[in-house]
Amino acid sequence: MIKLKQILPFLQWLPDYNKHWFKSDLFAGLTVGIFLIPQGIAYALIAGLPPIYGLYTALVPQVVYAIFGTSHQLSIGPSAVDSLIVAIGISVIATAGTENYVALSILLALMVGLFQLSFGLFKLGFLVNFISKPVIVGFTNAAAVVIALNQIKTLFGINISRSNEAQHIIIEAYQNIGSFNWATTVIGLGGIVFLLLLKRYLKKLPAALIVLVLGIIIVKIFSLETLGVEVIGAIPKGLPHFSIPEFDLESIKKLTPVALTLSFVAFIVAVSIAKSFELKHDQYTVNPNKELIALGMANIVGSFFKSYPSTAGLGRSAVNNDSGAKTPLASLFAALVVGLTLLFLTSIFYYLPKSVLASIIIVAVIGLIEFKTPIHLFKFAKREFVILNITFLVTLLVGIKEGIIVGILLSLVMLIYRTTKPHVAILGKISETNLYRNIARFKDLEILDSVLIIRFDAQLYFANVGYFKDTVLNEAFKKGDSLKLIIIDGESLNNIDPDGIYALKDLINQFNKKNIQISFSGLKGPVRDTIHKSELIKTIGKEHCFTDIQEAVDCFKLNKINRLKKNYANQINS
Repeated sequence: MIKLKQILPFLQWLPDYNKHWFKSDLFAGLTVGIFLIPQGIAYALIAGLPPIYGLYTALVPQVVYAIFGTSHQLSIGPSAVDSLIVAIGISVIATAGTENYVALSILLALMVGLFQLSFGLFKLGFLVNFISKPVIVGFTNAAAVVIALNQIKTLFGINISRSNEAQHIIIEAYQNIGSFNWATTVIGLGGIVFLLLLKRYLKKLPAALIVLVLGIIIVKIFSLETLGVEVIGAIPKGLPHFSIPEFDLESIKKLTPVALTLSFVAFIVAVSIAKSFELKHDQYTVNPNKELIALGMANIVGSFFKSYPSTAGLGRSAVNNDSGAKTPLASLFAALVVGLTLLFLTSIFYYLPKSVLASIIIVAVIGLIEFKTPIHLFKFAKREFVILNITFLVTLLVGIKEGIIVGILLSLVMLIYRTTKPHVAILGKISETNLYRNIARFKDLEILDSVLIIRFDAQLYFANVGYFKDTVLNEAFKKGDSLKLIIIDGESLNNIDPDGIYALKDLINQFNKKNIQISFSGLKGPVRDTIHKSELIKTIGKEHCFTDIQEAVDCFKLNKINRLKKNYANQINS
């Protein structure tokens, strides 16, 4: 039973389900379900797909996630960023809206799911740790702007091509803005204003659904479709039936780069959102590897029911949480709302103006733009601020895939840089204590001319041994001929690899030739084990390893006194 719970996380919360949670889960599920209907239709249009596929993607994947997922508040379905990547990735292979385009989108969901499932089974969830928050924020902010700009065409009723490069959209929009449709523009801009007012003053109301219904009523009453206002048109009724995605080797080859990009982006987005809600709840723990499996299963099963790639949505997950969702049962209720809509309510969307959907998308994605993090980073972390902005600019001006790749590379470069040049402190003694602190941070410390105390705040391995050796040699040179003892404080040294062992042996031999002793203090257990197994202890000498810095200094002073006494005795005897 324990192993089964690990495979199926819903078995962890379902047996202990509290009946008092039901009302909260029901309300949250109904709210998210209502929220998902206009969102699903809108995001399908971003992806270049007929509206019905947004509803399909809002149905099956979240049911599957409720079974396999570890987050209780995460809401799975179509997302703005994923939809844009789908559009960009498939539009170079097929024409948007065609049967081939739809088939490739469904195949892409299957491929994304298989990649995510494989990553989860091989426990590659740790890879998310290599993508920093500045990269995620820079990428998300730029993607939100690109998505919003791509709605200009629908919002104003002008003829411009879809692009993932902001400058091209702006230039083309400027060139064609004179051909805008006034009725479409009034409805679209009115939708934005109305949404913003509802979100500000009536937050608990389903703003998107209200705007959607009003748009349908206005178009139908005034027959605005005759004035050039584009409407959704007929949406097929009924639940998606089971079918195996169409595929061939050539399509798989072409879709693989897009599938890999989506696999990582969807996972990063989902885990980031899940972790943010985990901090607010102590009933569960989000497991990245299980999240990969859950997202993978959601996409795989979803692809057999006509879903395109899905992931978590920040907006609807926040709605789910704020509405009081206690368990994934809320997602099942949300899916029920979508299912009932597919069965009985699709006909009412015939007169839904596309410009209203554009207004819903713009307001939703603009809400994803985060201003606090860049401002915060500018104050205390300039390098991360630069990484965020480079990721933002590359995503905005070059492309979604390129942006996330550049962001990941910048994160890795920063990680390598920090490990190759870690913080090093030269220590001095606080008067009348046995405490030693960084001389660069504390004033009036006691510093012995004959003793150099160094603390290396990192593991000692092949990437930073050169920096370590150079630092020790440079600091020893500053001390001059008076230097007799170097103490390496091992308080922050948690690992030494073979290159580190050889570097220490070389330094010890080098300084011993100059009659300068190297001692070690506060070495941790794993480091001591490595020193013994590598036989470096023979070079160091057990008598030169101490529990703390003061013990090493006292021993040095005592030996110095003993040497002076011995020299004095020899002089008298002679």
